[in-house]
Amino acid sequence: MASTRDARAPAQDAGNKAAPNEQRLLWNPENVKDVAESVGIATLGEEGLRALSQDVEYRIGQVIAEAVRFMRLGRRTTMTVRDISLALRVLDVEPLYGYDATKPLRYGEATMGQPFFYIDDEEADFERVINGPLPKVSRDANYTVHWLAIEGVQPTVPQNPTSTEARTQDLLPKGPGANPALAALSGHDSPNFKPTVKHALSQEQILFFEKVQSALLNDSPDAEVHRLRQACLSAVTTEPGTHQLIPYYVTWIANQVTHHLDDLFVLRNMMELTHALICNENIHVAPYASSLCSPVLTCLIGWRLGAESGTDAVKEQYQLREMAASLVGQLAKNYHKSNSQIRQRLIRSCLRAFLNPSMTPQVWYGAILGTVAAGGPEAIRTLVLPNIKSFDSAILQPLGEKGEASHLDFEMVVGAIVKAIQSMCGDDIMMNGANGIVGEQETRLMKDFLGDILTERVTRLGNEELIRAVLEAMDFQ
Repeated sequence: MASTRDARAPAQDAGNKAAPNEQRLLWNPENVKDVAESVGIATLGEEGLRALSQDVEYRIGQVIAEAVRFMRLGRRTTMTVRDISLALRVLDVEPLYGYDATKPLRYGEATMGQPFFYIDDEEADFERVINGPLPKVSRDANYTVHWLAIEGVQPTVPQNPTSTEARTQDLLPKGPGANPALAALSGHDSPNFKPTVKHALSQEQILFFEKVQSALLNDSPDAEVHRLRQACLSAVTTEPGTHQLIPYYVTWIANQVTHHLDDLFVLRNMMELTHALICNENIHVAPYASSLCSPVLTCLIGWRLGAESGTDAVKEQYQLREMAASLVGQLAKNYHKSNSQIRQRLIRSCLRAFLNPSMTPQVWYGAILGTVAAGGPEAIRTLVLPNIKSFDSAILQPLGEKGEASHLDFEMVVGAIVKAIQSMCGDDIMMNGANGIVGEQETRLMKDFLGDILTERVTRLGNEELIRAVLEAMDFQ
């Protein structure tokens, strides 16, 4: 590309010659005439020449204005070749190739009738190049591995984009109709639009998941069906490939518990499947522990489970709640380090249900078992015993006065509370019989603290260590 040394003076003279009131041209019309002659246009009128010169001025000004924007976005005061290239790209003009923004251009001047400017390329001395030291040998290409994501969390390693880059990509327009100019303004010349990643499962995993579903929902009393069900649960407990299916299992368990509260068979199998997932040492269930708490708590302190109301159905309810309580204990014990709120959440839910007088005896039974399993003896000492006297007078006494109709519920609830109190002395105390006589003073103090019904049951055990633990809990309050 060549231009005259002083393009303004001839342009201004041409503008003055055209008309005194017309706008002066900043671009030399002679350059436009030279380009026209180079493409075969020999005769070009003055009016057309002036119109083309004005259009060239406007286009160059438009490019410079866009380049200034990029310069200011880069917090610079010097315009670079890259700014011009980005401006041309924004204006949908093919960029100029062969110019490097990192290397400053040097222009030379040559006089051939009139001054011309050209890019002065550096001359290489062959002798210096031949005798110079050889460049360092490039390193061999090799492969390495890194964690793209661990349990859905992207680790901070050099191979992964930073959070700032990720947020910048999220703000960019996406899709076939997106304007590339906006991406260029953001500093991304050629943004790569990646499709949404789908969680793909192999055919074997899909078939295995379907077999587990059919086996756990088949309520046939056939021995072969029962054997297949146990085999599926055993496979879930031991197979490492179960990890890919964890989100599907969690979602399926939640849906089945929500829509089959009247079917104890389905609820029990869902709890067994939850137990199998927790017991599998080859998978990482910690990210899904909070999601598993909801169906387990539903089976533990649900208002009504099962459709039948007979004695056998009520016993099955209590068995289901015992299984759910053991799962609550496993969730609180295994995942309280990775999820600091899971234990508090479980204890709070169980304690709220236990102290609610409008709940059913089955709910109170599951709530006290869940409190013991999640919180241990400390939760009984600090949370349950301070409220146990009001529970005795407001709930247990009316329940015991209902007679034979509520005898099973009464015994189950009282037995669960006594077992919770015994947990303060450890597991050995539950296996020991009576080993002493309780004095009248201790009995009176315990009645003021526990109430009449629970005091009678605790003193009947005649265990001095247990009574001492109860009295220490009273002193703690």
